[in-house]
Amino acid sequence: MRKYLVLAMRTPRFDPAVAQPHREWLDGVRSRGQLVETGKFTDNSGGAYVVLAENLDAARDLVCTDPIHTSGASELTVYEWEITG
Repeated sequence: MRKYLVLAMRTPRFDPAVAQPHREWLDGVRSRGQLVETGKFTDNSGGAYVVLAENLDAARDLVCTDPIHTSGASELTVYEWEITG
C-alpha cells in the first residue's frame, strides 16, 4: 500500500451540509484501515487527507466516492506521496 495525499479545495458550489456526509465517509475509510490523516485548512478554503491504496488509480477511484466530490462541493486532486523525512 502506498500513501496518497488528497487536496480538497472548495468550489463555489460548497454547501456546509455536505460536511456531515463527508465525515461519515471518512469514518468508513478509516474503519477499513485506509485513512491515515485528515484535516481542514484554517482559511476555510478546503482541506486534505491521506489515504492508503494499491496504486494511483485505486486512490482516485476511492476518493471519487467522497460526498464532497460527488456533490460538487470540492475539487479533489490526488498525489502519490513519498514521505522522505
